[in-house]
Amino acid sequence: MERTAIKKHTGFWYVVKSLLSGLSLTWKHFKNARNRRTPEYVTDENYFKQADGQVTLKYPYEAIPVPDNGRYRLHNEIDDCIVCDLCAKICPVNCITIESVKATEDIGMTSDGTKKRLYAPVFDIDMAKCCYCGLCTTVCPTDCLTMTPVYDFPEVDIKNMVYHFTDLTPEQAEEKKQLFAKQQEEMAAAKAAVLAARKKA
Repeated sequence: MERTAIKKHTGFWYVVKSLLSGLSLTWKHFKNARNRRTPEYVTDENYFKQADGQVTLKYPYEAIPVPDNGRYRLHNEIDDCIVCDLCAKICPVNCITIESVKATEDIGMTSDGTKKRLYAPVFDIDMAKCCYCGLCTTVCPTDCLTMTPVYDFPEVDIKNMVYHFTDLTPEQAEEKKQLFAKQQEEMAAAKAAVLAARKKA
């Protein structure tokens, strides 16, 4: 009986001691929380020196700097795109949809000097499907496809998660298709005329 009473007595003071220890720690953090930590990136030399202070940011008015190699929302600089289709082929979740139309005229060059030969009437990226693997940006030969620092882009309608990058309106795309079809017909007719002339000769 006496041993049980001693154990109960010891257990009671152990609980009180634990509570007081927890309260003192809470009070210490509460006191230190009068100061704010400045939002520093992890590579900054001041990052680990800020041991105390509030860490909660007033988002969206304040935000932690994102790393340069972070994987966030995709962007395509369509003027530098040669519509090679490599990004769509390597995408593991098929979130990139591309349609191309061959140009019948000179349409210029990309910023790195690559000649453009195709138009992109459709270049859609469905960010609702994207798994942010970054493979599409790796294979892009002109570096026109990049991942931006934008990581917060919520939408009410999931259809708004499809981003359209194109250098043609639907009307212009149809016109370019007709011009290319006409060019192919003329080339076929010219080839047939040459073959016919050879047969006669």
